[in-house]
Amino acid sequence: MPKRKICVITGSRAEYGHLYPILKEIKHDPKLQLQLIATGMHMSSQFGLTCKNIEKDGFRITKKLHVLRFDDSEVGITKSVGLGCSLFADTFAELKPNIVVLLGDRYELLSAAIAAYIGRIAIAHIHGGETTAGAFDEGIRHSISKMATIHFPATEDYRRRIIQMGENPKRVFNFGSPGLDYLKQCAFLTKDELSKDLKFDLTGQVALATFHPVTLENNTAKTQIQILLKAIQDFDFKVVFTAANADTQGTRINKQLKKFCRANPKKYSFIENLGQRRYYSCLKNFDVMIGNSSSGIVEAPSFGLPVVNIGDRQKNRVRAANVIDSDLKSAHIKRSIEKALSKKFIHSLKGVKNPYVRFRDGRASYRIKEVLKKIELSEGLLKKDFFDLQFVA
Repeated sequence: MPKRKICVITGSRAEYGHLYPILKEIKHDPKLQLQLIATGMHMSSQFGLTCKNIEKDGFRITKKLHVLRFDDSEVGITKSVGLGCSLFADTFAELKPNIVVLLGDRYELLSAAIAAYIGRIAIAHIHGGETTAGAFDEGIRHSISKMATIHFPATEDYRRRIIQMGENPKRVFNFGSPGLDYLKQCAFLTKDELSKDLKFDLTGQVALATFHPVTLENNTAKTQIQILLKAIQDFDFKVVFTAANADTQGTRINKQLKKFCRANPKKYSFIENLGQRRYYSCLKNFDVMIGNSSSGIVEAPSFGLPVVNIGDRQKNRVRAANVIDSDLKSAHIKRSIEKALSKKFIHSLKGVKNPYVRFRDGRASYRIKEVLKKIELSEGLLKKDFFDLQFVA
């Protein structure tokens, strides 16, 4: 009997971290054939050419697709989506996968979803049902969910939302976030090891900072990053900054961060790509996380790490008690950081539970893989009926 071909697509370092445990599960199952496509930021030297990291992890990349051939303006990103549709259509026609696996909401994944949907290939969507009011990821995420036939949301709230969108509850599986499985097997670096690896002195208090563009706002990135940096300068702690995504205005943010760090290299360090192990080691060893990254919402609670979440990018996401929401004003950011570093708040986080972990056994990825392996691939899987909810008048 031929192996079932599971095509997994990754376009960014963050989403690859969530896919890593699933990729291992698929790779080692004798009844499955892993097809891995690297695209987006993985193929850009500007973002560290992270496709090499994937290969170092022992995965063979079946196809490398270059979609980021334009700038990060609205027009450039739209052109990248169009190019992606063309490249993915050709790739799927060649590889003939049985199921295409997409995680999250990046625009290159929208291209893959459109090509798979029109190509009558079943789509499995991971981390659907979430809502982020400040980014166009919102519309992309829900669009992928409507084209998908198999769903793996990360919390029960998100499961209900997907069903609210008309998806069949029998094909919506809440196993928690698969990326958190990695924490059960990761050999974390110590703070001293991190310091040597990053070539940056990490003695004393250290913050991890990531700030992405709020893509539903017009040309606000420059002002917003200046407000954040102004607030951070008033503290004595050191900061490791990671790069913004390849979103509209992302390049502008990264240029400002690099300039800021060059002016005071003993206190601030800009790292384009930490990689999975180093990133999680930072979450384990640092004192606070600052910015608007989804990892502050999804991963940081597992470490009991205080998070200052700034602005609207992660608005409405399910969050744990470790998250302090702040307006985009320097004074408010400073008060939020002070609260995050206070003994009272740190003490309150002892035993905090991560809402993105369901079974707490590190086997979410195994459960997802089993569904991908066993679900019936019939015409009925693609011909979806809209699941109507009963409303009380």
